[in-house]
Amino acid sequence: FQEVYGGVSVDKSASTVPYVDRQIRNHKQKQSIAKAAAEFVQDGDIIFIDSGTTTVEMVEFVKEKELTVITNNVDFIIKALPYNNLSVFSTGGMLERKTNSFTSAENDELITSYNITKAFIASTGITIKNGVTNSLPLESGLKSTVVRESAENFLLVDSSKFDKAALTTYCQLNEINYLISDSIPEKYVRYAKENNMEVVITEK
Repeated sequence: FQEVYGGVSVDKSASTVPYVDRQIRNHKQKQSIAKAAAEFVQDGDIIFIDSGTTTVEMVEFVKEKELTVITNNVDFIIKALPYNNLSVFSTGGMLERKTNSFTSAENDELITSYNITKAFIASTGITIKNGVTNSLPLESGLKSTVVRESAENFLLVDSSKFDKAALTTYCQLNEINYLISDSIPEKYVRYAKENNMEVVITEK
């Protein structure tokens, strides 16, 4: 949201942009974020890979590891096909073409049965007040459950996502353990220190 005289307005840039357009936008930054996130992944981990054009980049940096991957990210599933060392479990459901992901109201119950060690999640926009937000309500339920169930949560966002709020909040910022971005505004760095969050800045 943007502050305006006498009220609040929705930031249209935090709405769902077509997937192909988002793939191109800030691609170099997304690759550096994904590479930094992958450094936290170890052989034997059970990880969740969220839908998103940043999280999908992780496949290139984890493809040599022995992992169990739970994901709703269709592109990640396709890119992981050549690598037998990646055991991939799909959340299933309806194909949401806006995000190239599977969505279902029943996915939440499925997620609770997995012992996720690390979740790598995406966001349409984040603010300190509104938390971590998403444009599609049906996806937000799954994201909320993942954050609650995972031992550690990693938020992967490029610098364009800060101070923008989308339709729904799926978790508060202090529920994130690691905030990874190409650049992080100082007020978010201060917030992270106050809430025992780790920040990883890929471009300094």
